[in-house]
Amino acid sequence: MEREIINTARAPQAIGTYSQAVKVGSTVYMSGQIPLDPASMQLVGPDMRAQISRVFDNLQAVAEAAGGTLGDVVKLNIFLTDLAHFPLVNEIMSEYFSEPYPARAAIGVAALPKDAGVEMDAVMQLD
Repeated sequence: MEREIINTARAPQAIGTYSQAVKVGSTVYMSGQIPLDPASMQLVGPDMRAQISRVFDNLQAVAEAAGGTLGDVVKLNIFLTDLAHFPLVNEIMSEYFSEPYPARAAIGVAALPKDAGVEMDAVMQLD
């Protein structure tokens, strides 16, 4: 099966040896997004609400570049440096997703790139 590399200027450019997403058949594997503003490539700031929203905005931009929406996400992985922010993730996630929700994992980690408080990656299935 052929691979298609997904890239959009509406999400932060890769800061390492990876692609924003790779589409294989009708499945799109989206790389982890941290709360970088795509224009400045800087973190949106220490406010967790802003960080979480920016990550969902970045994932949404990549999903759209691949021909889908966040509604096509079947698996979401959430990495938090402080699991106390998990209720806030749920609150903000409800603004971006509706039922049926994707499968999900939430993992507490010691640190994330650029001292971000949150990172998410996703798998999307297109019809």
